Amino acid sequence: MFAAILEKIQDKILRQQYVMTIHADEEMDDDNLMLADVEQAILTGEIIERQKDRATAEYKYRIQGYSTDGDPVEVIVKLGSSGKVIIITVYAL
Repeated sequence: MFAAILEKIQDKILRQQYVMTIHADEEMDDDNLMLADVEQAILTGEIIERQKDRATAEYKYRIQGYSTDGDPVEVIVKLGSSGKVIIITVYAL
């Protein structure tokens, strides 16, 4: 259903065209995840839900994939106005 969006997000991850929020960085640290795990989760994942932010009306996407160790990880991202992927939060499942 969201194949084209996922492909665009994954392409931007491969090209290092993304930024991580402070919140995502803190959550990643709390769950003992590394940046490589977040990238891998997006590259191996699928969009399971699209959500619309009430305040900004922007879409964000829940992606479930796998870390470099094969553990399930969920990442919430959006496409920023700069064209980069913004990693909003991340957590181990």
